[in-house]
Amino acid sequence: MPDIRQRVSEDQGILKKIQMFVPGFRGYRQREDLRDADRMLRDQLAKKLSLQRKQVEGARRLVKNAYNSRELELMGGVISGYKKVEGLVSHSSPGYSGISADIQFKQDEISRLYDYDASMIDGLASMQQAIDQLKAALTAGDGQGAEAEVDQLRALIDNFEEQFKRRINVIQGTEV
Repeated sequence: MPDIRQRVSEDQGILKKIQMFVPGFRGYRQREDLRDADRMLRDQLAKKLSLQRKQVEGARRLVKNAYNSRELELMGGVISGYKKVEGLVSHSSPGYSGISADIQFKQDEISRLYDYDASMIDGLASMQQAIDQLKAALTAGDGQGAEAEVDQLRALIDNFEEQFKRRINVIQGTEV
């Protein structure tokens, strides 16, 4: 995956280039560029989560056609979990800190926040694998296998959510 930070830095318009030369403004501009890159990355994560949720919704239609109410109920919980995590990722803090904030976000911490968010892509890959296995089990009519895959997918979503919620505390070193 390309590093969005590099692209944001390269695509500076004339106003941003001028701001980089104004004393005291350079650091602010660099932090804003890092926040923009992180926001773009989180937008991509949220879109991938949305696509995965839609795949699970499609798989739920397979269950509905087979009238397996247990799997249908479990998959509804997974879809709700996806919606919750999508919102969390879409609306999470970009690492802003006010002038008199208790803990200030420095440029390297904002960059580490981007790196942390980028590491979440591995979780998406694991969830995609579980979705593929779920679809295969449903297509094969394996109710127990499908139920196990739904449970696995739910655990992966919960883990993704928990890791993402910890991101600010981990970066700032304030996690207890």
